[in-house]
Amino acid sequence: MHYRAGVFELQDLQNGTRLLTAAQAEAQSTCVMVMYAVGSRYEDAGTSGISHFAEHLFFKGTERRPTARHIATEIDGIGAEFNAFTGKEYTGYYVKCAKEHVPVAIDVLGDMLLHSLFDPEEIEREKGVIVEEMNMYLDTPTSYLPGVYDRLCYGDTPLGRDIIGTPETVRAATRETFMNHLGRWYVPARTVIGLGGAVTDAARSEVEGLFGTLPAAESGDPEPWTPQPHPRVRLHHKDSDSFHIRIGGDGLPLLHPDRYAASVLAAVLGGGMSSRLFTEVRERRGLAYYIGAQHGQYLEAGSLFSQAGVDLKRADEAITTIVAELRRIAGERVPDEELTKARNMLKGRLVLGLEDPRSITSFGLRSTILEGEPREIPEVLAGLDAVTADDVGRLAETLLAPEELRLAAIGPFDDEARFEALLG
Repeated sequence: MHYRAGVFELQDLQNGTRLLTAAQAEAQSTCVMVMYAVGSRYEDAGTSGISHFAEHLFFKGTERRPTARHIATEIDGIGAEFNAFTGKEYTGYYVKCAKEHVPVAIDVLGDMLLHSLFDPEEIEREKGVIVEEMNMYLDTPTSYLPGVYDRLCYGDTPLGRDIIGTPETVRAATRETFMNHLGRWYVPARTVIGLGGAVTDAARSEVEGLFGTLPAAESGDPEPWTPQPHPRVRLHHKDSDSFHIRIGGDGLPLLHPDRYAASVLAAVLGGGMSSRLFTEVRERRGLAYYIGAQHGQYLEAGSLFSQAGVDLKRADEAITTIVAELRRIAGERVPDEELTKARNMLKGRLVLGLEDPRSITSFGLRSTILEGEPREIPEVLAGLDAVTADDVGRLAETLLAPEELRLAAIGPFDDEARFEALLG
């Protein structure tokens, strides 16, 4: 299969690996990114966190570059950006460099991902690093709260567990754990390689030579996710002078036809400093330092929520004010002017965010991984333009119904019944 429309071109290599390009005519840099259709969603309870742990180990050395320093020195020597990320449904590795250094970027990235040593001593050493990373998240409520909320929404399932895993699963990991996980999931059929910015035929050929000649292999699919019964409130006790909360209801899965309407609904609620929640909760009442709203999506589930850091002494008022705004948008038609502002904000942020080669490459790879082919920017803009006030109202009435609201929070409280009563 060979797909081309708009900015993206997608090519199937012989072994099932896919190559996506996003050429930008005036770009002076190139992003080389490899994304796998695997993340913590593909782990069981005993291997929780293994995808994230593997991400660390890919940087630790190969046969040709035996230490992390060898790899870093070569990347530093071309002045490149170099990083990776692990999500619940995908994992990515990238180098962004000046266009004349692309051969080095492809060679180093390919060497890491195809020939990493996964040395047992390095595995043991890195366990302490990851446990300290967990502690850092625990000490940072804005980073830890999404995990508390996901556990509330999705329970003890792969979607509900932390991407980073637990101290127990990290400490139990062995080289065999990694080899089994990578052998099953890091296969050509789950691999998409992206080239964005300044793209040449030579770079395409180099990628095809490295990744397109691997033996073809299929992985199967993870167990399907099914909705879980859950409480309405989950509190993580932390002695602090701040209180961080997420309040929301069910959202839509990624491919739902109303996904653009859900994005507009979230933007009206908390998409900027002129949004309803920011205006009412922060500006008028002074109840929060930060507040926003978004529609988070996975392939099989989603959630529409507001997150805020609120005044500890006025926590009850902050919660009831947020709940009132969620109910208000479900009970009245959004004015045309407000709807247009929300649509334009989403479109503007999208376009501005995709000017960079790394951003456009990541966008194309994510949509290819999750949707089967890249979602073109004009399609997204048209989808947002098509959203009506009736669409927003219909979704708000369903997703933000009083009985559907739930709350996750981090702060010095333990009485979940107290907060459940505030949800109505």
